[in-house]
Amino acid sequence: MPSNLSAWIDLTIHLFVMLVLIGVLACYNPYVAGTALLLWLCLALFARERCHVRTKKFERYVKSVVKNLNAMLNYAVEDLPQYVLILDEAGRIQWMNGRMREYVGGVQQETDVHDIWPSLIVDPIWGTDGEYVFTHGKEYFKVRHRPVPIVPGQPPLMAFYVENNTAFEELRKSFKDSRAALVYIQIDNYDEVMQRQTEAERTSLLLAVSQQLGSWTKNLGGFMRRVSDDLYIVLIESHALDAAIHDKFDVLDKVRQLQNTNRLPVTLSMGIALADDQTMAQLGDQAQAGLDLALGRGGDQVAVTIAGKTQFFGGRAKAVEKHTRVKARVVAHALRELMEGADEIYIMGHHNEDYDCFGAAIGVARMARFLEKPTHIILSDMNEGIDKIEALVREKEDYEGLLVRAGETGGLAATHPLLIIVDTHIPHLVADPDLLARVGQVVVIDHHRRSEHFIENPLLVYIEPASSSTSELVTELLMYFDESISLSRIDATALYSGIIVDTKNFAVQTGVRTFDAAAYLRRSGADPVMVRHLFRTDYDTTLALAKAKARSEFYPGGLIVSTCPDVVPNVQIIAAQAADSLLRVEKVRMTIVIFQLTEDIVGLSARSTGELNVQVIMESFGGGGHQNVAGAQVKGGNLEEIKAQAIERARKYIEEADTHESDSPAGR
Repeated sequence: MPSNLSAWIDLTIHLFVMLVLIGVLACYNPYVAGTALLLWLCLALFARERCHVRTKKFERYVKSVVKNLNAMLNYAVEDLPQYVLILDEAGRIQWMNGRMREYVGGVQQETDVHDIWPSLIVDPIWGTDGEYVFTHGKEYFKVRHRPVPIVPGQPPLMAFYVENNTAFEELRKSFKDSRAALVYIQIDNYDEVMQRQTEAERTSLLLAVSQQLGSWTKNLGGFMRRVSDDLYIVLIESHALDAAIHDKFDVLDKVRQLQNTNRLPVTLSMGIALADDQTMAQLGDQAQAGLDLALGRGGDQVAVTIAGKTQFFGGRAKAVEKHTRVKARVVAHALRELMEGADEIYIMGHHNEDYDCFGAAIGVARMARFLEKPTHIILSDMNEGIDKIEALVREKEDYEGLLVRAGETGGLAATHPLLIIVDTHIPHLVADPDLLARVGQVVVIDHHRRSEHFIENPLLVYIEPASSSTSELVTELLMYFDESISLSRIDATALYSGIIVDTKNFAVQTGVRTFDAAAYLRRSGADPVMVRHLFRTDYDTTLALAKAKARSEFYPGGLIVSTCPDVVPNVQIIAAQAADSLLRVEKVRMTIVIFQLTEDIVGLSARSTGELNVQVIMESFGGGGHQNVAGAQVKGGNLEEIKAQAIERARKYIEEADTHESDSPAGR
């Protein structure tokens, strides 16, 4: 119609021009002008008729197109391969296309869509554009949703376009399940197990280990190769890794039942990395890093890295104490070289220092001062637990300028500073994180099981989870640092008090090397009388400790849980002492004390007799520690809620541990 209207306008203009010319002609020859006018009238009538005919044809064409288009649109909507629904806010069906009617059979409008697909999401996505996938039975459905434009005042509606996506999802699941997982397996106590064994006994034991690993790998449909006496490489698929995780790597328990002639069990450590978008070289690096992490945590466990996150399994056996100090000698020499190359040395431990942390720092400071290097020990603002020994150190002229507070190190004028971290390896737990970020050369000395969070790119790492304390490690380093080095009475007492605290007076995590270190410190002048003075508590602290014990509750499985709900001085020490004291109760295997450290921080202190691994439980709260001694701090948490979580997690862990013991051959 618009095109015909335009043509008639054009013709009218032409006819008008012709009429004007006829008028001009009439001025010269009326007869010729009359003939022209007659012809003009015929032409005008003919043009009008042709435009009218074309208008009729165009109208018929438009009506035909519209009719066909409506039919096509109706056909397209009704027979789309998707299910199309219009829902109201209550999830009731207001309209559906033919394919949907075929799918649901006799279902009528106003039916709740959840009667058809219970998993279809409506309320959380109402009024938005987007898509998601839901399952119904064994099928997968992909949903696209968008609001329907409506007249103001009418109830809102949503359009849902549902497509059966089962084939694609199964293909994606198949791809995901077939991804490769690289496994590094190491016998972590190989040297200790093979000591004093005959060649035949060694061969027999290694054969038994290989058979257990081979059977485990075969059941998972994987491939295994032994690359050295104590190292294996295994390739499995993602679904097999899921099965191993579901079984919690029971191969660790089976191998642990293998013992040498001295009845020393064999333990394994594994590092596993699942392929995602990294190269094979990166996958190998991740698996090796996982193995190092498992070994650094004491061995007998698995570190699984999936999508950048690490999970830990196992960790039931205690870390095995090394009977030789070869590593201590090597580390001492390496540490001396690093100190000699530095022009200023900083030493710090974890936030809220304890005696082990402070003693280790004093021992390292003695090495640095022996080399006549400018030395500073960085202390956090919150360390009431060591106030007595700190006061003793500040009183001595020999230690003037040694102790500084976090943030007082200034602009680091030193060209080649060296930072030595003791008694922790977690970046955000150090006394001064800003100093850690500014110093490029870092050494880590710690006795805690290695955490997933670790200080980046340290020059030297000395972590021995089997050691009783960091003070013990530093004492051994002092033995090999230099023959002429001598300790002052305060140096030796600080290190000795660190060992006393972490071993609970030589009752926990104590080995032969612990007593050797203690003997060396006693010969160097460590004063037990001064240690008793340092550990004496005031009446208020003693009363708070008694209240903490009185609040304790006993749970099945040998669990005792108590709380310190009030913010009081030395509450962290009180909680630790309460946990230690409650562990001496008959049939108790694990103690947890939850305390209010500050107004917005809740702390946990956990202890174990050695049968259970409290580190695993504390790690779930973001903390860590040892198998027997661990702790955590939760910022912004509620004490009662955290207590309930701790009880639930601890009881679940105890039930799993007891179930495993009852299922093992030894348990039978």
